[in-house]
Amino acid sequence: MISHAIGLEQLTELSQRAAHAPRRRMNLNLHPELSDPVQRMCNAYEPGTFIRPHRHPERWELFAVLTGRASLLLFDEGGRVGERVELGGASGVAVVEIPPMTWHSMVSLEPGTVLLEIKQGPFLPIAPEHFAPFGPVEGTPEAVALERWMQTAVPGQTPSGT
Repeated sequence: MISHAIGLEQLTELSQRAAHAPRRRMNLNLHPELSDPVQRMCNAYEPGTFIRPHRHPERWELFAVLTGRASLLLFDEGGRVGERVELGGASGVAVVEIPPMTWHSMVSLEPGTVLLEIKQGPFLPIAPEHFAPFGPVEGTPEAVALERWMQTAVPGQTPSGT
C-alpha cells in the first residue's frame, strides 16, 4: 500500500499556503514522526523567504526539485559564496546533496517552487552554533537584505562585497 501520493494539485495548494504564510514557506511532512530515522518532506519556498545560512553536523541533506526554481548557495566560514547551484528550470540541476558541516542556504527564484527534502533523522532543531555567524536572524532588516543579495550572488562574493 502506498503511504503518500502527491500530485500537482497538492503541490500547488502547498505553494499557495506558503505564499500566504508569514515566513513565505510551508512544508508537508511525509515521515510519520519527528523521531523517524529518515526525514522526508515537500518544502514550498516562495520568493522572499529567508533561510538563515546554517550547517548540519554529521548529517547530509538531499533536495530534488518538484516545481519551480531555486538556488542553493554554499559558503565558506567567512560568508564567501563557494558554490551556487541552480535547481530546476531548463538548465538547472534536478537533485543535489549537501554534505555534513557545509554552510548553506536556499533562495526561491520563482513562485510555486517546491523541493523534496530528504535527510537523516530524527529531527533536531539547529543549535545556535550551527547558524552561520554571517547570517542574520530571520525577520530582521539584515535578513531581508541578505535574501535579496543571495538572489544574484555568485561564487567569490561576500555580502559585504569584498
